[in-house]
Amino acid sequence: MTFINVEPRPALYVSGYANGLARELEMDYDRALDQAIGKLHEEGRYRVFIDIEREKGNFPHAVWTKPDGTRKDITIWCGNDYLGMGQHPVVLSAMHEALDATGAGSGGTRNISGTTVYHKRLEREIADLHGKEAALVFSSAYIANDATLSTLPKLFPGLIIYSDELNHASMIEGIRRNGGAKRVFRHNDVAHLRELLAADDPAAPKLIAFESVYSMDGDFGPISEICDLAEEFGALTYLDEVHAVGMYGPRGAGIAEQLGEMGRIDIFNGTLGKAFGVFGGYIAASARMVDAVRSYAPGFIFTTSLPPAVAAGAAASIAHLKTAAGQELRDAQQLHAKVLKMRLKAMGMPIIDHGSHIVPVIIGDPVHTKALSDMLLDEFGVYVQPINFPTVPRGTERLRFTPSPVHDLGMIDGLVKAMDKLWSRCELNRAEASA
Repeated sequence: MTFINVEPRPALYVSGYANGLARELEMDYDRALDQAIGKLHEEGRYRVFIDIEREKGNFPHAVWTKPDGTRKDITIWCGNDYLGMGQHPVVLSAMHEALDATGAGSGGTRNISGTTVYHKRLEREIADLHGKEAALVFSSAYIANDATLSTLPKLFPGLIIYSDELNHASMIEGIRRNGGAKRVFRHNDVAHLRELLAADDPAAPKLIAFESVYSMDGDFGPISEICDLAEEFGALTYLDEVHAVGMYGPRGAGIAEQLGEMGRIDIFNGTLGKAFGVFGGYIAASARMVDAVRSYAPGFIFTTSLPPAVAAGAAASIAHLKTAAGQELRDAQQLHAKVLKMRLKAMGMPIIDHGSHIVPVIIGDPVHTKALSDMLLDEFGVYVQPINFPTVPRGTERLRFTPSPVHDLGMIDGLVKAMDKLWSRCELNRAEASA
């Protein structure tokens, strides 16, 4: 038998060869990031942050710092501070008082030194607003939705969640992460929801998750009809009132209050960062439900609580909007929204009008939407951000205007004239491009 004597390669050679091969095969992370961002640019939906400086006591006016460092006075037309409460003296006074009394942060999670008298006061205001026994404050309404909906199957084994197809991303994410069964019904389609409910085990625990005001089209959820189905099939109801709290109802509790249906909703979700003008989110429900969620939801347990000053400002805002003064703000906001819609319709603008406070103008193309937004800002000082996919479906890109009580008729007139002038220019440019 013949043996071939093969000398082993030096370890250094083997190591060098392996390292070289690894370098050739290793992931090019920077290239992957460039491709991902480049795709957004190519599709015309790359999001550009506009650097603005809000002026205390002068909302909706602000100052825009351009990329070249120059400054321009602008009017904010796309904010979610729907009633201007972020500038209200009642809110600012409460925040100053709490800040001077306690300092900046809360110092911990709610369980570990982060519960103060301000947090308890805020939760009492929220519970009272919605006519519930208790409330629980989170760092945002997104987290409140995600944490609650992902926790409920732990509390109700075998829970089936029925979700409107246009529910907010936070609801979708919470339902996706919970590991339980889900059914998606067509938007506001009560007949389809009934079919899904009827097809499942009558003994299975069920929950219907939906919204009162869908923020992109401004349409309303069929609250009464869904509550009827919930009672018929023994389901819990989970209502996101994020774009309605502060805005509707005699005390600003939302659409369910306006319809007299608050008692038929098991869990409310709301925000402190839109009509209330501050920051944070919450749920309101029975004391037993709130206790269970706070005890089991990681998104609540392991998160630092709101700064006391923020909690104080939010509580003051809610209390104020429960009063007649709050109703005056709601009435003025609704009036200005109606005036803006009426004037845009008169010019033939493709707006969506479901009777809510939101005024969407459909452009239908991400590039044109961004161009129109840029021209409004640069030429007229009108600040409205483009809304693109995935926030809305492709082909429905839009500008979403949110008039407030402090957008006076002169500002509305300036906006309408700017839209009229630029719309004609954009139509001409599109016609030339297609010729």
